[in-house]
Amino acid sequence: MNKAELIDAVAAGSGLSKADAKKAVDGFTSAIEGALKGGDRVSLIGFGSWSVSKRAARTGRNPKTGQEIKIAAKNVVRFKAGADLTNQI
Repeated sequence: MNKAELIDAVAAGSGLSKADAKKAVDGFTSAIEGALKGGDRVSLIGFGSWSVSKRAARTGRNPKTGQEIKIAAKNVVRFKAGADLTNQI
């Protein structure tokens, strides 16, 4: 499912117009992005939680040449599915 399909599903499931559903989806994603940028954890009970964790610098290999390369440390977003979501799938 891509963003357009998600907007259509939200509109169909909530009775909102597609324009209002787009605003809702955009607002939802913006709120999550803002919280994660601020270092917070976002948790929706039963659905799952998003958090930011640090990935340490490491040495990797160029698959084409086999040469070792240094991969810089960075922050990554992690999602852990909640119990209700896991049971539904």
